[in-house]
Formats: sequence, C-alpha cells, structure tokens
Amino acid sequence: MAYAAVAAGVRTPRLLATTEVGTDAAVLAYEHVGGTPLSEIPDEEISDDLQRRIWTEVQRLQAPRLAHRRLVAESILVEGYGGARGAHRPGVPAVSEGLRPGAPEGAGAVNAVNGDGSALSVSGPVASARDAGDAGDAEGPPDGSRVCLVDLRAGEIAAGDLLLLIDIAQLLTELALRVGPERAVRAAADVLGPDTLAAAVPLLQSIALARTTRAGLRKNKDLLSRIREQILALRPATERTPEQPVRLERFRPRTLISIIAGAFGAYVLLSQLSHVNLGSTLAAANWWWTAIALVAAVVSYVAAAFMLRGFVPERLPLGRTVMAQLAGSFVKLVAPAAVGLVAINTRFLMRAGVPSGLAVTSVGASQLTGLAFHILLLFGFGYITGTASRESSLPTRPLIAGLLIAAVLVLVVVVVPPLRRFVAKRLTSMFSGVVPRLLDVLQSPAKIAEGFGGTLLLTVAFVICLDACVRAFGGDPDFAAVAVVFLTGNALGSAAPTPGGLGAVEFALVGGLQLAGVSPGVATSAVLLYRLLTFWLPVLPGWACFTWLQRREAI
Repeated sequence: MAYAAVAAGVRTPRLLATTEVGTDAAVLAYEHVGGTPLSEIPDEEISDDLQRRIWTEVQRLQAPRLAHRRLVAESILVEGYGGARGAHRPGVPAVSEGLRPGAPEGAGAVNAVNGDGSALSVSGPVASARDAGDAGDAEGPPDGSRVCLVDLRAGEIAAGDLLLLIDIAQLLTELALRVGPERAVRAAADVLGPDTLAAAVPLLQSIALARTTRAGLRKNKDLLSRIREQILALRPATERTPEQPVRLERFRPRTLISIIAGAFGAYVLLSQLSHVNLGSTLAAANWWWTAIALVAAVVSYVAAAFMLRGFVPERLPLGRTVMAQLAGSFVKLVAPAAVGLVAINTRFLMRAGVPSGLAVTSVGASQLTGLAFHILLLFGFGYITGTASRESSLPTRPLIAGLLIAAVLVLVVVVVPPLRRFVAKRLTSMFSGVVPRLLDVLQSPAKIAEGFGGTLLLTVAFVICLDACVRAFGGDPDFAAVAVVFLTGNALGSAAPTPGGLGAVEFALVGGLQLAGVSPGVATSAVLLYRLLTFWLPVLPGWACFTWLQRREAI
C-alpha cells in the first residue's frame, strides 16, 4: 500500500527497508515525517486552504483507486505547523530520545509486523532529508504547509467505489466536526466537485464512520443531515439525480442468534435421529399414505396464514404470511412451541405496517380463537369417540387421558405461585385488548370466514396428517380418537418449556395412540413420521424464509 501511494504522488512515508525478526515477525522501516497531527491543531486554525490541501492528497490517493479506510484526524500530518519541519517540540521526540512505542505508521520510522499480519508500531530515529528545513515558530499552519497522509496499514489497492466513497464521507464528517458543515463541504467541493460529493451522500451514515468520529457525532446529532443539506444545495434541484440508498450493516446480535439457533437445531436434530434407523422406518411406510400426510402438513402452513390474516383488518400478502409461518417452524427449534410463533407473527405484523398495539391484539385474538376451537373440538371429538362404540370402553380412553392431563396441568399452574404468575402475566399481555380487535373483525364476514376457517383447517390438517401416518404403518384407528390424541398432545407440547415441545409431544402422542388401540410399534413409527413431516423437515425451508424475510425487513 505504501509503494502504491508513493507511486501515485501522495505525500506519505516511504517504505525504506524490511527485515525479518525471527520466524513469525518482520520490521518495516519508514522514513520519518515531521509534522503535527490534525487532531492537535485548534479548530480555529484549520483554514480553508489547509482543507483543500488535505482533499488534494486524498484525490491523488483515490485516482489509482487506493482506499485509506482510516481518514481520522490522527492520520493527517501537517508539516511546518508550530516550528521547523522535523525540529523538536513538546510531544514529539528528538532523534536522541530513541524508540517510542505506540506511534502511528509513518509518524515514526519502524513498524514491526507479526507473522499473522498484525502491526506493532514504534517510533525510531530514521530521518529523511525532507525533515531538514529552516526553523520557524509560526503559531498556525502557514500557507505553504504540506499535508502528509499516514497510517495506511488498513488501506486497500484496487478499491471499489463503495470504499472510496466511504473515505470521502469519513473525511468530510471529520472536518465538519472541526470547522462546521458549511466550510467542510465548500472546501471539499472546490477539489472533488459537487458530483463526487453527491455520490457520497448515501454513505453519510454513522455505521460507515470511524469509532472516534461516531463519538463526536453523539454531541452533534444533526451534523450528518446538515452535511447532506449543504451538498444538495451545491446543485439546483433540476440537475440532481436521485442517489440510490446504501444499506450498511454490522454483525448484529440477531444475526448471531440466527447462527446459534441453526447450530443448536442441527445438534438437536442429529441427536434425536441418531437413535433411530430412519431408512428402515421409512421403508416400511406406505408411500400413498405418506404422501397424504405430507400434503396435510403443507396445508397446515397455508391454514395458519389464513388464520392470522382473518384477525387482521389490514390487508396482508398471502405469500409472505405463509413464509412467516414457515419461519416460525425454524424459531421453534430454540423456543417453546407456543412462544416462537407468537413472536414471529407479532413482528411480521408490525413490519407490515400494523401498529404495535394492534399487532399484539391481533395475534392474541387468533390465539384466543385457536384456544376456543381447541377446547370445543376436544370435547366434540371426545363425544363422537364415546358414542361411536358404547359397548367398548377403549375408544373413550384418549378422552379420559386428555381430560386427566388437562386437569393436572391446571392444578400445577394453580398450585405453583411462580408458574401461576407467569401464566397470568402472559395471558394478560396476550389477550388484553383482544375483544375490541375481535369486534373489528366480526364486522367483516369475509374476515370471519378466513379467520375461523383457517383455525378449523389448521387443526383438521394436523389430525389428517397424524391419521395418515398411523395408516402408513398398517394401523386402522378411529379418526375421532386420533383427533383427541392430537388435541391432547398438542396442548401438552404447547405447555412444555422445551423447544417445539420436544419430548413432551412424542410421549403424549405415542401414549395416546396406544390408548386408542394402536400397537406400540406402529404408534412409535407413526409419531416419528408425523414429527418428521411437521417439525423437522420444515426447518430448512423455515430457515430460508426466516433469512429472506429478515433481509427484506419483513420480520
């Protein structure tokens, strides 16, 4: 980078010599440049002429597409300020002072480079002829002062337009913090021209700037907008071409969470499947019934989308709503079954333009309706199961088991104070304001049909999927009994604190199917296939939908 900058005519310390230090380090010797960092020059002494000289050096640097990538005040030296170039003055060591650690590259003579590419800088007594000059005691930068760019370690050759424009935005903001946006923009325009500055407008974002510059912006929160205004004022409105927005991102926490969730999900999936011979299990299944189960599993996501849309008076695109439900299947890997989807749907509605309060109540309304349908269907299918064959008590066992499990869950919630407070707080936050939202929905027959129909279709699709999985392995259960087993197992899975109800759902479904008269081997294989179709297989498309919606800020 130093060779390229010198070849471009940029005033920067030349690389004089290199030598190895052991097997994993090297020393780079640069010529010494006597000068004062721009950060040590008072704001009132930074003239327009000095700014133009700085921009001239940057223009020379960018002509062959070289990016500095750290144009802060400490990386700009002004030669001749406050005394002779290279003469001793407070804060700058003379040759006799020896080595001084911590100096930026170029301000001193020697830079040690470790084997991993990191640099350890020290200042040394290697001086060049340019440091010799007439002594003087000027208080400010004289008209003939020269500018030198140092600290090129992070620079890049063959840089793209983005890096070059970031350099311009960085230096422009750095100077505007010192002299104000009006003078900074005027001096930059004198050298670079209005068009180049206009191209850098989309990069005037705090995320694109150096840490020290961002710290200065905290005291001048409107500085970036004022710089943009000054740049736009350079050209009449009729001559302006709209600049394309640039989205810059750092490695955000939610990206890290997404990666951790994916790794955790893969670990759980492998640990679950390592104890099962999937090949032999799937080979024994009837593929026609397996296909029916797969179709029912796919329909469940469309039904969930209809269910959500039905309780939102605002218009939602069906495709994105279905993708949000698939994204929820990925989130269930790291969150309890009833929590992850609620969070995804609430976020999705807020991103779709629904106010946060209404988004929460809309999801709460859909959850409340789903709970009501769940209870009604449980008792309805239980009644059908009990009356279908009065001579045998076997079909009523799933209903009895379901009622017992529900009673135990209610008893545990009532008896344990922390759990009781948690459930009460969650229900209060979820269902507060739900009734007014339901009244809004009830005014539209189409929304009623969509919401209630989607809720019913969602449950029926899951029941058909489980029933088809049992029949795929030779079972012949009563459909109403399978429905009772599913409704009971789903309730238990929603209450379980494990991701996606892992363990609790499998235990409840296998036990319920056995009570319904299904053999243990068939029940275990059927539940494995059911969970594969409804929980594990949707993980990959769910991750893809989650990532796609995130990139488009839809969740």
